[in-house]
Amino acid sequence: MRKFLSAMGISFSMVSGSACLQAADAPTFSIQLETISKGYDGLTCWVHPRAGMIPGEKPAVVLTLQKLLLTGSDVFYALNDMRSNDMGRSWQGPTEHVKTLGRRNESAEIIIATCDFTPQWHAASGKLLGIGQTVRYQNNKHIGGERAATWAVYDEATGTWSDWQKLQMPDAVKFYSSGAGSAQRYDQPDGSILLPVYFKSETQKTYRTTVLRCSFDGKTLHYLEHGNELALEQGRGLYEPSITKFQEEYFLTLRNDTHGYVSRSKDGLTFETPIRWLWNDGSDLGNYNTQQHWVTHKEALYLVYTRRGAENDHVFRHRAPLFIAQVDTRTLRVLRDTEKILVPERGARLGNFGVTQINENEAWVTVAEWMQKNGPDRIILPDNQLGADNRVYVARILWEAP
Repeated sequence: MRKFLSAMGISFSMVSGSACLQAADAPTFSIQLETISKGYDGLTCWVHPRAGMIPGEKPAVVLTLQKLLLTGSDVFYALNDMRSNDMGRSWQGPTEHVKTLGRRNESAEIIIATCDFTPQWHAASGKLLGIGQTVRYQNNKHIGGERAATWAVYDEATGTWSDWQKLQMPDAVKFYSSGAGSAQRYDQPDGSILLPVYFKSETQKTYRTTVLRCSFDGKTLHYLEHGNELALEQGRGLYEPSITKFQEEYFLTLRNDTHGYVSRSKDGLTFETPIRWLWNDGSDLGNYNTQQHWVTHKEALYLVYTRRGAENDHVFRHRAPLFIAQVDTRTLRVLRDTEKILVPERGARLGNFGVTQINENEAWVTVAEWMQKNGPDRIILPDNQLGADNRVYVARILWEAP
């Protein structure tokens, strides 16, 4: 790892057990990598760990995650959560929430579940609101068809969640398959929520992306309106979007099968035509067919991503290591000299992750080692030489200046 970082021109030092990575012309921060859990049984593995911050005199962090069946394709079980009352120094759980966040019988043959869940504090209502999407199975095999965004609310007093519900959309034909899985949302000062979703009708082959404006009163999430529709007739289209606001503009990052894409907006609803993610020299970033998310500092905007070209051809879709780099918001390009490794590669993919703003001094990136190689039935064994063992990580980004 030290050799790889040095080859990229990045300084590396250890300070109190933290990897201190610095680049010029950017807010200074250190990265502290911690392991929440490790080890697995070779049958299932933890995926989708994402944290929600509950502020207050005694702040708490609630991290949701769920088990994946290794011999299937995107076969998920009930959501679990873990809770920390000391800012991640210790954790309670995992606690499985089968009754409220588990699978349901849609029919005699079809099972429906919620997945790709992201909890986030909603300041206006004082509630932790989690948003994900549905997934459907027959004989424990993933099937396509109808999809919906889902939501549930955390009860801090009891440590339980409300029953997951589908977000009701205005046009059942247009939004036949509409998901908000793994999306970063943006909450406006008035309490309204900008929620990016991807969707298609029953007959369309590619996904479109749009941003919904929703209301949330502490109990129910309601659709209010949506912005323009972004389309790309290539692969599966544009999907798994994430939104943030930096200074006076909104930014949207999107997944596509062959390239990652980015767009901007003045109002958070109407976005420009997406363009490919590129390095500042104009060459391709190398991200493809996986998520990207945002880390936002008041002085700079950062992208968290995976990419080709990091001695990682053995990793499924090059989904490890996990990188962070600053974005030039004028050109919408990634500044190569600012790239740093958040989570190292140990033979397993790290593509499905989350970003949480803990406070003005600290942001977290949470991710788990996904213990499949190139798909179902190709499982990373517990005794693999590279060391992957389904670790659940927290990469703390510690800002020198708030």
